[in-house]
Amino acid sequence: MKTLIHPTAVIHPDAEIHPTVQVGPYAVIGENVKVGPGTIIGAHAILEGPLEIGSGNKIFTGAAIGTEPQDLKFAGEHSWVKIGDNNLIREYVTINRATGEGEATIIGNGNLLMAYVHVGHNCVIENSVIIANSVALAGHVYIESRARLSGVLGVHQFVHIGRHAMVGGLARIHRDVPPYMTVEGNPARVRTLNMIGLKRAGFATEELQALKKAFRILYRSGITFEDALEKLEYLGETEHLQHLRCFLSLSQMPGRRGLIPGKGKAVSKSES
Repeated sequence: MKTLIHPTAVIHPDAEIHPTVQVGPYAVIGENVKVGPGTIIGAHAILEGPLEIGSGNKIFTGAAIGTEPQDLKFAGEHSWVKIGDNNLIREYVTINRATGEGEATIIGNGNLLMAYVHVGHNCVIENSVIIANSVALAGHVYIESRARLSGVLGVHQFVHIGRHAMVGGLARIHRDVPPYMTVEGNPARVRTLNMIGLKRAGFATEELQALKKAFRILYRSGITFEDALEKLEYLGETEHLQHLRCFLSLSQMPGRRGLIPGKGKAVSKSES
């Protein structure tokens, strides 16, 4: 099985590399790195610990994972990057460790990070997320499952992006993106419901109708944020509506960024 590791690769003797892992030419794997079965590490990739990588991942040429955070508060504390299973991490992606003792930057399962994506410290990316080329995530960004981020955009620190959201390219995302919505433009605005993405995800007709009604209440009725939340209560108790209401409410809590405005009037306490 040693033939799976290219002779030019440099691997720390204390790294834990499963026998089925493939390591390409000139890759560097440091101390406190653990790589699970079936993972492929491309040429010139750099893995620094503490770092845990699960099974079935494919890491392409030049990716740098587990490097110190680009954060002046970082003082050398013991922090992590933790990556799940079956992720595609393309060329020259950078994923930084977290700031804070015992904290972690977390990548879940089945995600695609295209070339030159940067994932800053303390970010969390859940499952089945697609992030296109040259997207930069600042620190503490949280992306829920099945979100889609188009290319060449920046996401402000502490922003949350909801599940099944679609974010258009070249946008500046400085506030939270509600789940199930399409956001695009500069300045970024909620434009419509992410109908194509929701249909592809297998949403039932009645679920789509309920979310359409929610969208009209939030972004077309012109009522205040508080009144819109109250009206959403009458649409039913489906999982997706509950998640949308919870996300909207939490976006107004201290420490959160508030919500991306709609096409016309913003739906947030600060602008309603």
